[in-house]
Amino acid sequence: MDELRSHLSGSWQSGTGEPQILYNPATEEAVATCCATGLDLEAGLDFARREGGSALRKLSLAQRGQLLQTLASTIHEHREALIELAISNGGNTRSDAKFDIDGASATLSYYAGLAAAKGDAMVHEDGEMLQLGQSRRFVGRHAWLPRNGVAVLINAFNFPAWGFGEKAACALLAGMPIVVKPATSTACVAARLVEIAVDKMPAGTLSSVVGSAHVLPTLLGYQDVISFTGSSQTAGRLRALPQVASGAVRLNVEADSLNAAVLGPDIEAGSDTYNMFLRDVSREMTQKAGQKCTAIRRVFTSSAIRERVRDDLVERLGAVRVGNPAAAGVKMGPVATAQQRGDVLAGIEVLASQTRKVFGSEHAELVGTQDGKGYFVPITLLESDTPDVPGVHDDEVFGPVATLMGGVDDAATAGTWVAKGQGGLVCSIYTDDRSYAGAMLAEVGPHHGRVMFASTKIADQAPSPGTVLPSMNHGGPGRAGGGEELGGWYGTGLYAQRVAVQGDRGMLDAMLGKATS
Repeated sequence: MDELRSHLSGSWQSGTGEPQILYNPATEEAVATCCATGLDLEAGLDFARREGGSALRKLSLAQRGQLLQTLASTIHEHREALIELAISNGGNTRSDAKFDIDGASATLSYYAGLAAAKGDAMVHEDGEMLQLGQSRRFVGRHAWLPRNGVAVLINAFNFPAWGFGEKAACALLAGMPIVVKPATSTACVAARLVEIAVDKMPAGTLSSVVGSAHVLPTLLGYQDVISFTGSSQTAGRLRALPQVASGAVRLNVEADSLNAAVLGPDIEAGSDTYNMFLRDVSREMTQKAGQKCTAIRRVFTSSAIRERVRDDLVERLGAVRVGNPAAAGVKMGPVATAQQRGDVLAGIEVLASQTRKVFGSEHAELVGTQDGKGYFVPITLLESDTPDVPGVHDDEVFGPVATLMGGVDDAATAGTWVAKGQGGLVCSIYTDDRSYAGAMLAEVGPHHGRVMFASTKIADQAPSPGTVLPSMNHGGPGRAGGGEELGGWYGTGLYAQRVAVQGDRGMLDAMLGKATS
């Protein structure tokens, strides 16, 4: 059984306490151990700030981009081994594992490309040079400068590779060293990523802590950053820390999200847009066993078409083979942990008490499993005639579960009920009616970080709405955490200080000319 070690102060280190055990969620066999107890975290953070920060700030943006491309290439080089780890420790099917790992390398490559266009620039410019007085000599310009701290990247259990890639790309390009803190239960992939990459990075720029380390955020100061993906409960505890609440440690949160899919009243059964809608809902319910922050949880349709949608979704969901992801033909594996399984099953019971279960446990047939082992949850589709179901809009069940609701016959009604989710990462609207689309953007836009409009013209081109693209914003208001990640250069702003630089034009040109051109 492997021991997953942490990398701090430029060396591999093991904890001194009782080890935590990581399991294969399909077989419940132990696959690895880890421990962070006894590690000198404060020294590790100081080393990263001092050595890693200094090294990155000496590099141009293009040179930092080269580091990102090295990371991307390294991940791709070890792709097959990482996929096997994701299957054995994450319960991922091969397709799900590729989605995570290829997402990491693609995001890093995208940001490497952005950086390459900057050439010798040392800082990222923001806007044009502005004349600030009557004389053309007195000017000002904004520039993004690296914060002189360390970025602690706290990732969720469901995307150990992609979560690493999207945060690391923005932080390293901005010029901040990173400490990766993966969720313990599925840490094998993230630990291996650091292992294969750390020797290709300047000392101190890439560190990791594997295992429980609740004290880590308490050791940070105002130049440091926490980028967190996980539950709203953990986010609340981070927000309450004195270091964050009054010490000005910068915190970005991506948390829960009751993402919605709305089928426009103009869409007829059997059309290209209708088929896209069915494909996306079924995929988002089952990919990664529904353990995606962007998965579709609420499905809204008009009353006239709800029953047809229900029957078509049940047919599609019934074709998904569930079981051990190492077995041939399996399209959905287990959830990540026993605790997660218990939480999802309890959540299903709560929702089922307010709705009708139209697809669920009675349809479950597990492939390649034995002795009742594994943290499996049945694909579950619930139904309600109307969207007036309080629990559906209040509680996220983080598994292969969605609720289909009718009675949404116009944009105003749809917007009202979608907003009951209290803030989301993504809302997808399926319509060919431009007037309806415009009304829906006004209705749901303020409540989401991203809105996808699916229509006939992109039915065979667009990825499903749960796919996070590095060029677009990832985050959302309210329940979703209020954070923002990615979105091209915008994503680097979390890790940099936007400075207004004012003075004589010649002096600013000398300081910033090549750096900000």
